[in-house]
Amino acid sequence: MQSVWRTMSRRAHSESPVPRSVKRMKISHLTKESYKNGVVLAPMVRSGALPTRLFALKHGASLVWTPELIDKAILHTERVVDPVTGVISYNGKSRAVWTTHPIEKPYLIYQIGTADPDLAVQAAKTVVQDVSGFDLNCGCPVPFSTKGGMGAALLTNPDLLCSILTALREAMPPEITISAKIRLLPSQEDTLKLVERIVNTGVSALTVHCRTRYMRDRERAMIERLKEVVELVNVKMGKDIAVIENGDAQGAVDAVRIRKATGCSSVMIARAAEANPTCLSTTPLVDIHQTLVPSYLRLCKYLDNHWALTKFCLSQFRSAQTQPGGKLEEKRVRETIVKARSYDELVDIVGAWTGEEDMKEIIKAIEARDDQHIRFTEVEMDETDTADPLPSLLASVVAAAKSASGGEFITPPATQNPHPPASGAPLDTEGDVYRPAGMRGMRGFVPALIAGQDPATPTHMPTLVTV
Repeated sequence: MQSVWRTMSRRAHSESPVPRSVKRMKISHLTKESYKNGVVLAPMVRSGALPTRLFALKHGASLVWTPELIDKAILHTERVVDPVTGVISYNGKSRAVWTTHPIEKPYLIYQIGTADPDLAVQAAKTVVQDVSGFDLNCGCPVPFSTKGGMGAALLTNPDLLCSILTALREAMPPEITISAKIRLLPSQEDTLKLVERIVNTGVSALTVHCRTRYMRDRERAMIERLKEVVELVNVKMGKDIAVIENGDAQGAVDAVRIRKATGCSSVMIARAAEANPTCLSTTPLVDIHQTLVPSYLRLCKYLDNHWALTKFCLSQFRSAQTQPGGKLEEKRVRETIVKARSYDELVDIVGAWTGEEDMKEIIKAIEARDDQHIRFTEVEMDETDTADPLPSLLASVVAAAKSASGGEFITPPATQNPHPPASGAPLDTEGDVYRPAGMRGMRGFVPALIAGQDPATPTHMPTLVTV
């Protein structure tokens, strides 16, 4: 499609002196196969910013998801293209609601937050020229989504959920894929019934976060329940679509453990990628405050990524330290960034502001890919092979996961979220209804692991009001 190329009114131009046209991307479309045999970047609010997605693609992500974007929010934006960097910005009244770049389009899935089929279609039509697929968020448990009937609230209203997917499939061109991301229901039988309905809407893939709506990240993902979901979709229903696992994967190597345990097609990574976007590679970077942070900062400034968003993303970064004095250097870098009020105060970390060169490296790496997804055969280990083909730091992840439980169904070490959601557990307005006997009346949310049982699926109908 043709685009109107205009200078963005809200950005200071990059230092490149002469505006130039962005290199035309070759036409490429996703298929059902594109979702299989790979590791993918999860939709993450704030953390899933454009620079993070680009680094994830550079370091092995098969596909990348945008953060959840509410339907009405994108409808009131103006699409503007920067002729210098190629960044496409959907601007709201004060700043960009969402930004993307043409280099990521062949691998980009746009996640919609919605509770209305018509609004979902309008939102999709607004951005369809810049993405390759759409994903319906049916798993976000935070009150912001659920009180508007969106996210995990859709799990209690399968008729509405499926009507949104059907509307998107009918409205979008056939080359645009449609998928959904759900959470497990407390009952496995109910989960399978919901999965069957979703698959029959014609989706190209289904992602299952292997926790229920009321489970926290600190409770292990119930990946053992996914195997039956995979068998239902691929064997009993005979649908050749990807079932993607989400929950507790530490990276590309650890994803092998999950795939072998569940039979899933691909693995989606969230928290580990939030801490280190290169973890989707079989050789992720370590000492990232020296190896990744300077480049990340240069790229963010070049792409005019909002400073506050950049600062937040960097605050989540963590990695192993292998160099003498590494922890002290990490602390120095972190404190410098925390105190900084703009990019210009970080010269001693980044050196020269060569973000254009960093972007060229990313484009070169992405264009060099000869396939739209990394095959698992490239990262799987032959357990009978005495020669370890992987660096010891990565092999130890798999070893630790296996030894921890004598099996494959436990949260691997070091996956606890260092920054739990500040809003606390997402409670329904009838919160105490879901507490087991003896625990009602206690303040705050009682995790399922402590309570000894999972809360029942709410039976009341959520208010269907978008926000």
